[in-house]
Amino acid sequence: MSFFGDLRAVLQGSRFRRLFGTRLLSQFADGVYQAGLAGYIFFTPEQHSTAGEVAAAFAILLLPFSLVGPFAGVFIDRWPRRQVLLFSSLSKAALAMITAALVAVSSDGVLFFAAALCVLSVNRFFLAALGASLPHVVPRETLMMANAVTPTSGTFASFAGAGAGAGLRLLTGDSAMGTPAVLLAAGAGFAAAAGASLALRRRELGPDLGREPPEMRAAVRNVAAGLADGVRHVWERRPARYALATIGGLRFVFGICTLMTLLLYNNTFTEGGVAGFAGFSAALGASAAGFLAGAIATPWATQRMTASTWIATLLGSGSAALLLFGLPFSSGLFPAAAFAVGVVSQGVKVSVDTLVQRHVDDAFRGRVFTVYDMLFNGLFVAGAGLSTVVVPPSGVSASVLLAMAAGLALMSAAWTIRSRALSATGEPQPR
Repeated sequence: MSFFGDLRAVLQGSRFRRLFGTRLLSQFADGVYQAGLAGYIFFTPEQHSTAGEVAAAFAILLLPFSLVGPFAGVFIDRWPRRQVLLFSSLSKAALAMITAALVAVSSDGVLFFAAALCVLSVNRFFLAALGASLPHVVPRETLMMANAVTPTSGTFASFAGAGAGAGLRLLTGDSAMGTPAVLLAAGAGFAAAAGASLALRRRELGPDLGREPPEMRAAVRNVAAGLADGVRHVWERRPARYALATIGGLRFVFGICTLMTLLLYNNTFTEGGVAGFAGFSAALGASAAGFLAGAIATPWATQRMTASTWIATLLGSGSAALLLFGLPFSSGLFPAAAFAVGVVSQGVKVSVDTLVQRHVDDAFRGRVFTVYDMLFNGLFVAGAGLSTVVVPPSGVSASVLLAMAAGLALMSAAWTIRSRALSATGEPQPR
């Protein structure tokens, strides 16, 4: 069935609709909140962000998803999940209002970042509880459909929320209450999600504890041991190891590119404020279009060439695009560079996902993809962190851009050599 056909099928269940509504409301509010944070941290009038401030913001936005996520299940399997949804949403609503109040009084120090960090960390518990609750609200025969459509729908809701938040931020202009209004709107969305969760009964979503769960300390140790097992398993599978090393290197470069783009639109291409936010949003839109193009092109391309050749082609093209569209540091050309980097990023990611899935044993797949998730976000933040010492506040650095292009070219060459070596030995290559 199609995506919309699957969605229509699972929406026939009233209990699923209640859980689904809670998800959509919360993830829409997530998008609004993140748009408010981005607009304030990166494009506040009279404040031209330094590389260090941008890197710190990325760490707050991304690291909770990687560091808290693997351990969230330890608690989700002990607490009533409806209560997790309720209190997570209420906590996020309160924290969003606190964040709005701090912005209104121009307090953007430790308390502001702590409140933002707590919102995004609590969200990991909310999302984990949603995933664990799904089997309780859909029949077994439609569970696969539900698993296919709900995360995608949630992502769409987040993008819609981000668009709504950005629109509200542009509507209010550079006024002092612009960002607080966006954050308060996010708080209202979180409160609405809390109300929606009350349509479900307290124990309706589990957990069904047939036996006493292991002690908390032992459960946390098991999670850490599982991550170590996943790392060892990947290291023993050469194709998967190369694939993860490539996505890690690409995310490192992508982190530097993103930070550089933010600084350029905030401090060089514009005077910052709403104009900078609008320019960066246009570049982000171009990158999103590139992500879509990469996702569409990759299945077509890998029917006509090996995955190794396609990855090499993407990385080589990305290197050339950085030189052609990025090196002039022109506001007119930078969206083209953003589009090209988006195509490369998503095309390589789809290819890497497939390589990892094919070359990792099913018994280790969950642990390996948890490691993948941590690597994906962690190296993005590491790239942004390195930029704090190599990228000037203007964002203009020909040497850094040349180094990124050289890094992509070297990875492209490595995959080309691997593809030719496999062809010479007659070893089958994945498509």
